[in-house]
Amino acid sequence: MLILGGNILTFDPEAPFIKGGAILIQGDQIAEIGPASELVKRYPGEKLVDARDKLIMPGLICAHTHFYGAFARGMAIPGEPPRNFPQILERLWWRLDKALSYEDIRYSALVCLVDAIKHGTTTLLDHHASQGAIDGSLDVIAEAVEQAGLRACLCYEVTDRDGKERMEAGIRENERFIRKSREKGGLVRATFGLHASLTLSDETLERCASSAQSLGTGFHIHVAEDKADVDDSLRRSGLRVVERLHRFGILGPRTIAAHCVHINEREMEILKETQTRVVHNPRSNMNNAVGTAPVVEMLKKGIEVGLGNDGFSNNMFVEMHTAYLVHRLAKLDPQALGADLILKMAFPHNAATAGLFWPEKPLGTIKAGAWADIVILNYYPTTPLTPENYPWHVIFGIDGTGVDTVIVGGKILMERGKVLTLDEEEITARSQELALKLWRRL
Repeated sequence: MLILGGNILTFDPEAPFIKGGAILIQGDQIAEIGPASELVKRYPGEKLVDARDKLIMPGLICAHTHFYGAFARGMAIPGEPPRNFPQILERLWWRLDKALSYEDIRYSALVCLVDAIKHGTTTLLDHHASQGAIDGSLDVIAEAVEQAGLRACLCYEVTDRDGKERMEAGIRENERFIRKSREKGGLVRATFGLHASLTLSDETLERCASSAQSLGTGFHIHVAEDKADVDDSLRRSGLRVVERLHRFGILGPRTIAAHCVHINEREMEILKETQTRVVHNPRSNMNNAVGTAPVVEMLKKGIEVGLGNDGFSNNMFVEMHTAYLVHRLAKLDPQALGADLILKMAFPHNAATAGLFWPEKPLGTIKAGAWADIVILNYYPTTPLTPENYPWHVIFGIDGTGVDTVIVGGKILMERGKVLTLDEEEITARSQELALKLWRRL
């Protein structure tokens, strides 16, 4: 197809902003970018996508999310409200994940995938838990992802909190699905999931590290999200969370460390030395009242911090806005984290993390040879949009509701605001039925 017109934010350092250009897509990749008049003449038989007066960007990436939590929205928990993060885990999430059925898993994923398409998020790194339905759970999610046409990297969170049998089942599910995804390739990829230091014994960490080494993979794990994780690690080992995980070989260039809120200078050095990928989740951290991650300090050290949503809505524009604001407030500094750095986290840094799993072509950029993952937005700037100021237009002018067309791997998933690959009405109706049954079980 040939996308005509529009202002293109490429996130390609060689040509970051193109005004009124055209993009040629052949197969699953971007073949060429150039003047619209020229490309139309050279490729007369291509399907034309009119993007005149619109904004064109690479598909957004969410580097840490939880599809399985979709049915928690609006759910009342009987009894006294949780007072801290451990109580939130015990009273909400660890009860919910044990109650999920396979159909719940499927529709939780579908709900999130519809939301992602509508907000231009084309690649998601999911971290799954369903302690009452472990075996084959990643296959259920993978089928939903393939139906949607998005990209997703899946894993199952191994934990000791529900006993040895379920811990072993979690390891087997990771191992099985990693092998399967490598054989199949395509939109769905895999990594090895771990919950967090505070629910993992030394023996389980050793076993998972050995398994991942034999598979040649890293991990996707929550790291020092709350002070309780630090306290637990010090009690167990005399080490802080990052130090403990490093001792067991969990960190490294293929490992995703979500949160990293409660880490010190030495732990930042370890993350840098091991080239571990860090993912910031500002809305979740604020909601759970766990603190503000030292993102500014990590970026200064050269750690490539990316952005996730930890299960919040898949509107990554709102996640960018929140990240921009929360660090100014936390540091009482209006220069704490500029819009240009926020976009660097959301695009190049997230693309590098996602690129671990889709290494064949670049993600998060619009240039020849990159994956054809593209978002077209209705954005009509009321002030000049220039190569110098577009980050501030993204932060202050775009809220994710103006997404018009979404393309992944050269396939149109949404056109003129209508999702083409999923039946949103059916998914919404069935998810309401399933959510109500889940609430009653809980």
